[in-house]
Amino acid sequence: MSAAGRSPAGGVRHEDTATAVTPPPPRARSAGREGGTRDGGTSVIAKAGRQAILRRALRITLAALAGFYPLLYAADRPTAALYALFAPIAVGLLSAIPGSGRRQALVVLRVLPPALALAALGTALAVNTWAASGGMLAVGFLLAFAAVAGPRAAGAAPGLQLFYILACFPPYDPDALGDRLTGLTVGILLLAATEILLPDPPVPAYRQRLADAIGTAARGASDTGVPAQDLREAGARMRLSRLPPSERPAGASRTDRALDQAGRAVRRLLDQLAALAELPPAADPASAALLCEVATVCDACAQSLRTGRPPPVPGALEQAMRGFQSARVHLASGASAPGPPGPPPPTTGPPPPTDVLRRQSRVLALAESARIVEVAVDIAANGPPAGRPSPHDLFWYAELSTPTLWARRVLGNMTLRSVLFQNAVRIALGLAAARLVAGSLDLAHGFWVLLAVLTLGRTTVGAAWKAVREALVGNAVGALAAGALLIGLGSHTDAYAALLAPAMLLGFSLGPLLGIAYAQGLFTLVVATAFAQMTPVTWQLSEARMIDVATGSAIGLLCGLLAWPAGARREAVRAMAGLLRTCGTLVPPTAQNLLTPSPVAPTPPRTLPSLHRLRLAEAAYAQYRSESGTAADDTGPDWHAVLLVADHILMGVYRLPRFGLRPGNGPSRPCADWARTSAARLDRETGRIASLLIGERPAPGAPLVPPPEGCSPATLSVDLEMWMTSLGLQLTRLEASVARAHGSPAPQGDRREDRRRGSRDTRSKCRHPRDG
Repeated sequence: MSAAGRSPAGGVRHEDTATAVTPPPPRARSAGREGGTRDGGTSVIAKAGRQAILRRALRITLAALAGFYPLLYAADRPTAALYALFAPIAVGLLSAIPGSGRRQALVVLRVLPPALALAALGTALAVNTWAASGGMLAVGFLLAFAAVAGPRAAGAAPGLQLFYILACFPPYDPDALGDRLTGLTVGILLLAATEILLPDPPVPAYRQRLADAIGTAARGASDTGVPAQDLREAGARMRLSRLPPSERPAGASRTDRALDQAGRAVRRLLDQLAALAELPPAADPASAALLCEVATVCDACAQSLRTGRPPPVPGALEQAMRGFQSARVHLASGASAPGPPGPPPPTTGPPPPTDVLRRQSRVLALAESARIVEVAVDIAANGPPAGRPSPHDLFWYAELSTPTLWARRVLGNMTLRSVLFQNAVRIALGLAAARLVAGSLDLAHGFWVLLAVLTLGRTTVGAAWKAVREALVGNAVGALAAGALLIGLGSHTDAYAALLAPAMLLGFSLGPLLGIAYAQGLFTLVVATAFAQMTPVTWQLSEARMIDVATGSAIGLLCGLLAWPAGARREAVRAMAGLLRTCGTLVPPTAQNLLTPSPVAPTPPRTLPSLHRLRLAEAAYAQYRSESGTAADDTGPDWHAVLLVADHILMGVYRLPRFGLRPGNGPSRPCADWARTSAARLDRETGRIASLLIGERPAPGAPLVPPPEGCSPATLSVDLEMWMTSLGLQLTRLEASVARAHGSPAPQGDRREDRRRGSRDTRSKCRHPRDG
């Protein structure tokens, strides 16, 4: 599905659930946006997207008509025929069903039980308007809030909404429940059959993608090596935005959480390997041995994901890291102090020990990323680990039961700060209000009012208004054409029967390709040709549809205006600011930990609140990026940089207390003062940038100064220095993007020089090195 189709956190965005009646126009076009920059890949992917739309239109048309015609003409059961017609439309177009072929057919069959239950509930609550509206409020919220379970569960929600909507409208006829359930069952079974007969090409599973990425990391850490650009491209392919929503491990189960964590860790590992590949080569047997162990572990994890065999028991890599750290301690005891700032003088012999320790710090950081991959793959394959994984906060989910994990996911999103909760409230209020208005005004075919709310709703009022304008124009043109058709053909049902199939094929294929206006107009023709076969109709059917769509559009716009009209932007600002503040407070205690010479580290700071805020921020950012008009907006703050800052802080908090190099006899007084002052300054800086994000004007911050002369690895942890220096550079770049967004001058002075010096350190374009 396109970026406009799903929120990455698993939430279903209304602009993309509308595919049955108002299919999102970019579906075929956006299919070619990801990747495809080589050898004409964009046009190839766009062509594949168009072919997928045509196959889907053919499947749904065949399934709908194979049930509709026999039930209407042979069995003379118009109610069953109506449900047999709309069931494939609801599940095949309104819903996003994952997989292809048999896998997709199985998912379609799993939709049948809840669909039957919702149709029965709607039939029972149709007794009066208030009961039906209350049921719509509850059903609308629960199905929309299913987005917390991830895109797979959320994909079926819009179609399931339609089954309740169809059944909850008058006439109240409990005796018709049998026909309704019969038609619904026939339609879904026929759709499942067409999924097998006309399957889409198979999509690589997430496990296969993850195995490929880990395999690339294994080659990158081995003696053969992989070019830095290829490593970065392999990491970019693991971005959730480049994965089909149905393949994203976004569920709350232990397995999905572990696979998601492994994917994040391997992306970080690939970036770290690429950065290491761009450094000058160095003779360092200890680093070469640890990289070899990283390659071995990654290769074993990739083979386990591909073959299904159990992965190796975690621990070998951590043991190698412990040995590596012991060698570093020995090396640090004789390391000299770093030279003055500026480019290093040319040397022909081995690098000075301090430079080796800095390089080893990078190797140890990437080994920690590989260790996280190792542990996460083991949890995904074997469930709870035999021992308590470290750090516990990072693998907090490993020992919890599945019901507990689901409860945490649901309760964690039951807040006004969650965009998934906001979307569910907006959808439920809109549908309930539409049902109440349609019932109170006794609108003919009132379910079209709710269908308009369901398919034209957007997460921002601006996008909703744009969709409504296009829909009203398309519906007006379609209504005129349908009215002329009804007047011209009169009661010739055989003519309508002949026109229904081509009308459905055109509507369900051209609508997604050409946009909302075409989809609305063509669907109006589909509705007219279908209803004209079941009951005598006149041109007033077109008039009723125009009134209903206009009413639903007005209700949807009003709800969008009253409930979070700006969409996820405001929530993204709040979430990112809160994330920076909570992560910044982790820097001083982590620095103090590394200033302690004892190997028994103090209690590390709690990171679970920061992890929770990180998940909320990621969800808000994902929806913000998917909202109309924001994907190409480069004028705002660099939200992705905020997430990178948080990830950098959290990974340092986890790694440094366990593997960070500590001064043997404790830091010298000047070095300790610098470390504490710099940590406090970084904490204040994250809070200051958080204030800038929300529009405040805090006082300018102070630049991060380099360590004083004489601070060698024997008197100051080189790992701590590198972590805080890198964090300072990232905050500088982040503040510059925030300043540009708010029209303020970018940071000047020493911080700009820090950025240039950091660019020389981390992005020198050297050939790929091999240690040892």
